[in-house]
Amino acid sequence: MKLNPFITVAAATIAFASCKKSATNTPAAVKVNFIFKFDSTQVRLNGIGSPVTVPAGHGAQSPRFNSMSAHYVELTPSAITPLGTGAVVYRAEEVNTGGSNAIDFSKAKFAGNNQPFLSIPLNQLTAGTYTYLRVSLAYQNYNVYVSIPGQNIDATVASFIGFNTYIGSYKIKDSTVTVNANKKQGYWAVEASVPGFGLVRSGQAPEGATTVPNPLFATSAVPAGSCVVTGAFTAPLIVTGNETSDINIQVSLSTNKSFEWTETDGNNQYNPLPPNNDQVIDMGIRGMIPSKL
Repeated sequence: MKLNPFITVAAATIAFASCKKSATNTPAAVKVNFIFKFDSTQVRLNGIGSPVTVPAGHGAQSPRFNSMSAHYVELTPSAITPLGTGAVVYRAEEVNTGGSNAIDFSKAKFAGNNQPFLSIPLNQLTAGTYTYLRVSLAYQNYNVYVSIPGQNIDATVASFIGFNTYIGSYKIKDSTVTVNANKKQGYWAVEASVPGFGLVRSGQAPEGATTVPNPLFATSAVPAGSCVVTGAFTAPLIVTGNETSDINIQVSLSTNKSFEWTETDGNNQYNPLPPNNDQVIDMGIRGMIPSKL
């Protein structure tokens, strides 16, 4: 029997497509994607994971995030798993160019709201059940309102919340700042502009003032200044290693009044200029809720 050439080609095409689909759905090709979400309505937590309000004598805003970078990602099976003994799936590059070990800011990867900040092959994650996620955050870029005489203006803030960061240079919004040195957790710079007036200021928050929520502080501590934020999955993440489609993990970060300063006149407006000289005190994330999408 003589086959119709069209049928032969069509059959071959279907067979090829079927093989291709099967190949792309193998565990080696499946990804685990970690996706940032910035939520100003999420509960505001303190360093031990308890709800907290803004203290007296401080002002605070919920910043509008542009981007963030992470330095370290670990999934942990239980509340007693020591830091570093879970499934560590990412650690950013570090250097000692500035004299001590530090995050290499020149290699940082940035992601915005609802964007993946890390994607790894499924076969790089050990099969198991994970109840907590740990993410060490390194850099933030966001907008806040700055009060100057007669008006409030939109300003951009760059803040470094990793344990120690070697910075060659960085861009706030339009302005580039050259550092060529290490900066400890809590280094920041703000840029604002209106016709006839420009403002670029930088500073350093007090040591230990950056909030890093860890609800497991009693059973699984993290080093001071590390910015390893810990959060419980909304439901345990079960990984079999045989998944045929991507695993998407939303990492929801509380930005609820996370930009905090010492308030001089009680108006709850951030004014870094004299005579107010409001001082940035805290830029830490206020909680983390990971969930499988």
